[in-house]
Amino acid sequence: MTVVFTSMMAFILASPASVDWMGLLILTLGGMLVTGAANALNQVLEKDFDILMERTANRPIATGRMSVSEAVMAAGLMTLVGISLLALFNVWASFFGMLSLVSYAFVYTPMKRISPLAIPIGALPGALPVMIGAVAIQGEITAFAVTLFAVQFFWQFPHFWAIGWLGFDDYQKAGFKLLPSVNGQRDERTGLQSFVYASLLILIPILFHWNFNTGWISIAIMAITGAVYAMYGWQLYKQNSKQSARKLMFFSFAYMPIILLVLMIDKFLF
Repeated sequence: MTVVFTSMMAFILASPASVDWMGLLILTLGGMLVTGAANALNQVLEKDFDILMERTANRPIATGRMSVSEAVMAAGLMTLVGISLLALFNVWASFFGMLSLVSYAFVYTPMKRISPLAIPIGALPGALPVMIGAVAIQGEITAFAVTLFAVQFFWQFPHFWAIGWLGFDDYQKAGFKLLPSVNGQRDERTGLQSFVYASLLILIPILFHWNFNTGWISIAIMAITGAVYAMYGWQLYKQNSKQSARKLMFFSFAYMPIILLVLMIDKFLF
């Protein structure tokens, strides 16, 4: 739902004065299907590891409620229909839709058991939804689409590191290496890295003013939101505690909706 929400918001933000509501519906359906296909393939590939973790042990393939062949068939149908819907816009929308699916399922998913580099690799498909939403309506890769992509790309690092910190023991059971570790323990520099990436989100909003005439009040709100995000990353670095990781995680859930809603208000009300 979060993935599709950001794509929908990017579509609306990149639209001219009037929104193509039928186009938005097509984008939503296509995005839901492609995302569903990617998650289905993820569960097929990780069925033997999902059963080892409390968070994923009840997934349908891991428990045997759904067979692998059924899941692959469902993923194939969702991919076919989802990419076809995105192709109704232009070749860029369908290309980025397929790129996000393939990179998530077949690059990010196996990399999770090899190296923490899975996080920057996974940040690519994780940030493509806003790109898809923007190019669907604009028909080309624009500076606006790239700027939205940059925001969602850098947002993901503290987000997933916070989740990785909290689920570290569970991930260890399945051999996943989502969080940097030292001698089998959480790397205490994770909070510092989260702080650095979140700090970039203080500066990126200025690009919206330079390139798209976004108002300074909106820019200030976006920068302050980034600063708060960075503060929670710094707290994780200093405290290295479950409580600080949880605060960072919960604020990360709020960050993207806040940024997109601020841009929406600026576009239509000011």
